[in-house]
Amino acid sequence: MTLVYHCPLCQAPLNKTGNSMSCENRHQFDFAKEGYVNLLPVQNKKSKQPGDNLDMVQARRAFFATDHYHFLRQEIANLISLSSPQTLLDLGCGEGFYTHLFANELPECDVYGLDISKSAVKYAAKRYKEANFSVASAKQAPFANESMDCIVTVFAPVFEQELLRLVKCTGKVILVNPGPRHLFELKSLIYPEVNLHTHPDTPAGFELVKHHELKKEVEIKTEIIEHLIQMTPFAWKFKESHYDALGEKQSHSITLSFYLSEYQKV
Repeated sequence: MTLVYHCPLCQAPLNKTGNSMSCENRHQFDFAKEGYVNLLPVQNKKSKQPGDNLDMVQARRAFFATDHYHFLRQEIANLISLSSPQTLLDLGCGEGFYTHLFANELPECDVYGLDISKSAVKYAAKRYKEANFSVASAKQAPFANESMDCIVTVFAPVFEQELLRLVKCTGKVILVNPGPRHLFELKSLIYPEVNLHTHPDTPAGFELVKHHELKKEVEIKTEIIEHLIQMTPFAWKFKESHYDALGEKQSHSITLSFYLSEYQKV
């Protein structure tokens, strides 16, 4: 397989030699022992450790060790497989929960996972050898123009211009966002009145091909719900009293709701 990375400093193609990648301008990037490559230049970092910290990564690992989100992951994989892509990019891949299934179900596809969190990518690359992982910014992804047949973004920031640049004219973009009542029961502990999620706007330069809501009511153990909270923005809102309220029961019925939307270039 030929990796399709390009240099984050000069945008020239990167060629792999041994355990490094370099461009014609002699910018060099080494693969870590776990198998990922760091393509986030120091000058592009907004903080010393950008992206999700180790605590959030560990919370996601603990939650994803259960099967509660398996139905979502399989539904995304089914959508992707309909077009048999040759190149796929999971933007904001985290610790590879979705990425590695895509790679397993599409053995003929070159699958890439990108995230700005080094802690997350380090874990993904160490555990999942089926995909190619890199530390990089989704706002300045280290790939050539129109290099992807399919781009998937699950609960990650969307940068419209970068999506337009990266996806082929015949390719597709799949975005996954919270559905109307996603985690409604947890929100009800925080807010006196809960606002329901609406379908996101279509990214500029794209047209909506199809979308649907995927919904499931699940019973989740309280200790697992605490991991779920820590991997979401709720972590900043949850107070001790909210955790005390959760702790009154060993498990809770929780609504899982997702919008799956497929787009193509206009």
